[in-house]
Amino acid sequence: MSHDDATGADHPLALSQEWFRADWTRRGTLDALARGGLGAMLAAAGIGTTAHASTDEVVRIGYLPITDAAALLVAHAQGLFEAEGLKVEPPTPVRSWSALVEGFAAGRFNVVHFLKPIPVWMRYNNKFPVKLLAWAHTNGSGLVVGAHTTIREFKDLSGARIAVPFWYSMHNVVLQYGLRQVGLTPVIKPEGATVAPGEVALQILAPPEMPTALAAKKIDGYIVAEPFNALGELRVGARMLRFTGDIWKNHPCCVVAVHERDTQERPDWTQKITDAIVKAQIFASKNKPEVAKLLSKDGKGYLPVPGDVVLKAMTDYGAAYDASGAIRHRDWKSGRIDFQPWPYPSATKLIIEAMQKTVVEGDTAFLKALDPEFVAKDLYDLRFVEASLKTNPGWVDDPSVDRASPFVREEILTL
Repeated sequence: MSHDDATGADHPLALSQEWFRADWTRRGTLDALARGGLGAMLAAAGIGTTAHASTDEVVRIGYLPITDAAALLVAHAQGLFEAEGLKVEPPTPVRSWSALVEGFAAGRFNVVHFLKPIPVWMRYNNKFPVKLLAWAHTNGSGLVVGAHTTIREFKDLSGARIAVPFWYSMHNVVLQYGLRQVGLTPVIKPEGATVAPGEVALQILAPPEMPTALAAKKIDGYIVAEPFNALGELRVGARMLRFTGDIWKNHPCCVVAVHERDTQERPDWTQKITDAIVKAQIFASKNKPEVAKLLSKDGKGYLPVPGDVVLKAMTDYGAAYDASGAIRHRDWKSGRIDFQPWPYPSATKLIIEAMQKTVVEGDTAFLKALDPEFVAKDLYDLRFVEASLKTNPGWVDDPSVDRASPFVREEILTL
């Protein structure tokens, strides 16, 4: 189901079509990338896996219109890149993770936010030289179910069809962890196929398509980043089943990615990029209502959704969710979304271990060969964020950071 098929111009869920370039939403490209076909896609386009952004120093940002991109967008809106002496183009929104991967791999973008498992797949399966600088945020996602369902707990997902934004996503990892905990089996079945009791059928759907698919009862729920959970709650009666940050305490979701060649050949440029993003995260952590308005179409228009939706997506973590069971670990003191840049190695190790148990389409042999300790050291270039955190100590004020031990933590994952 395409977005155009699902909504008309006057539909309450209609999103601004000018936000999404039509040639970047080719279904064939989405399907190929979702199955792990980055190498084949690049080869067909005549692009090698060593492709990287232009050698000039203009910052070219690609992003999905979700709150995960807030740090990049706030840095742009507040002129923080320019304050570091950088030239920057207006950030370019794209519709799906596959399109963002394609744009980054083809060299159109040199700074992006990716779901943490995506660069793992790119670097170790496709041998693409991506390097991570920092976390973009923590938490910020949830699993919602349709008003047409009777789902109240994870065990009630038996026989349901749930959409995820990308196979290599934190959403798929956390969802399948929860399914394993209650004895349900994730399966990949085409739309319309029978889902047996004890199974949960998973399918890929671009985030902007999820609320409309739920409203049409084509799916029973979806797990995704904000503001599409809030949009579903406010516009189509979706019910928040669980926040992902209430399953994995202060988990990483999106990370800041650049081309490895830039970290090697332009370290000063890379440091300035990191400094701007860290400053933006500190601001976002302390000013969520202001940032929500700025990002929305009622503000600077980085996200094509109204201010009330983005405000809920960034700030609504109230007592009603305790009563419904969406929040069960209030003592964690998490927010609906939080912002801090330090990439805890313990989290990277846990992600690799979880990915090795996660069902996806395509060849997963590369995952079985990955050493979590190696990936934790190899995936990031920590020089830049370490320098930024020394000059911007306010990062420890975020609720997802333990001030007593800000650089080390224990990973807590429980349903």
